[in-house]
Amino acid sequence: MVNEKLRMRKQLGLLEGVALILGIIFGSGVFISPKAVLEMTGSIWGSLTVWVACGVLSTFGALCYAELGTALVQSGGDYHYINEAYGQLPAFLYLWDAILIFVPTSNAIMALTFANNVLQPIFSGCFINPVCRKLIAASIICLFTFINSYDIKFTTRLQNLFTFIMLSAIVMVVGGGVVWLAEGNTQNFSHGWTGTTTSISDWSIAFFLGIFSYSGWNYLNFMVEELVDPYVNLSRAIYISLPLVTIVYVMANISYLAVLGRDMLSTEAIAVDFASKIAGWLSWIMPTLVAIATLGGLSVNIMTSSRMCFAGARNGHLPEILAHINIKCMSPVPSLIFLMLLSLLMLIPENLTSLITYCTVTESFFTTLCCFAVIWLRYKRPNLHRPIKVQLWMPVIFVITTASLLIIPVVSEPIAVISGSLITLLGLPVYYTLVKKTPKRIANLTPKLTRICQLLFLVAAEEEDD
Repeated sequence: MVNEKLRMRKQLGLLEGVALILGIIFGSGVFISPKAVLEMTGSIWGSLTVWVACGVLSTFGALCYAELGTALVQSGGDYHYINEAYGQLPAFLYLWDAILIFVPTSNAIMALTFANNVLQPIFSGCFINPVCRKLIAASIICLFTFINSYDIKFTTRLQNLFTFIMLSAIVMVVGGGVVWLAEGNTQNFSHGWTGTTTSISDWSIAFFLGIFSYSGWNYLNFMVEELVDPYVNLSRAIYISLPLVTIVYVMANISYLAVLGRDMLSTEAIAVDFASKIAGWLSWIMPTLVAIATLGGLSVNIMTSSRMCFAGARNGHLPEILAHINIKCMSPVPSLIFLMLLSLLMLIPENLTSLITYCTVTESFFTTLCCFAVIWLRYKRPNLHRPIKVQLWMPVIFVITTASLLIIPVVSEPIAVISGSLITLLGLPVYYTLVKKTPKRIANLTPKLTRICQLLFLVAAEEEDD
């Protein structure tokens, strides 16, 4: 270990890759999202149709990322692919949106969800002070930032544990549904198409919600440099995860609908109400399992987003200190702490609803742009080595479908979409005044700040390969 280069270690195997993808996709979504899809489609069979179709479409998107990840083997995920396909300005705008809004908002929401699931069983029926929730959320963000900074291997083992617990909760849901159906309780499916909406807008929103409930299959690409044998393990992790996620989502929804039926529309905690109806004692365990599932998603988001920040700094789009790693732990400590501070700031607002809409729309746009990069790079760089080469009809179907769905929020939530577009456009003057041509005063100040942070966090720039 004496001659080890100062670089982030390759510590992620196939198991860690699968656990990482499952952790971010499931999060708490499998316990929350089904209600919204049922509400939009209006019928039981309609909602199941959406979950199956979205699972297939998400698999197409994930396979596009498998091609990009094995052809462009560098950490940074979407940021790196946009940079390679479209140039520095679009890549910076993605980074601008991700760092200012996507990442801190997602972290804040998951941390608050964890706090709610911890506090509700303890103070059932009582008013919970929002400040209390925010303090717990802030503590958990700080804790997982520290864990990710201190030991990557321990973090991945913890993620494996979270994934196992999360799958155990899902097995309980699916098992309970199977037993319920085996006892002859199939009445909810006998008229399953009753109430199906004829509104194209409602169906579009249902598909929009479904597709992006599966989002997260691209997060392993953010850490491809730390993946052992990425040409093999990246694709295998995707091949294993996406079919498993699709099966789990469909089976979990069948269970929910078998037990709760249309009563699911009036519940605020699907998994808890499901558990109460199956076996009362499970209603105490389920919030704990949902909280743990949320922790798994938060841990993955903190881990992967720091690599995106690291990659952006390495390319000169962010301050150079964010491209430094700790000399003992080999982790990007400055990036982790920087994103932690932004996430804590996002806990201050009382309502994040408009930001959630903006995040969903803008992140969906950039995901569509990345999948289109598969088609564009076939033309732009035809001789690029591609260990995995998907059929072109896959990115075509994914891009056309998601681009069509992006029209819906423009009509239903115009203020949030316009506000989000303005935030993105604000990145243009930042890019041209601070990134493309850095002012002399800032250029002179940067080395001093970098040295202070190097001493404070015991970090240094990574060493290049020979």
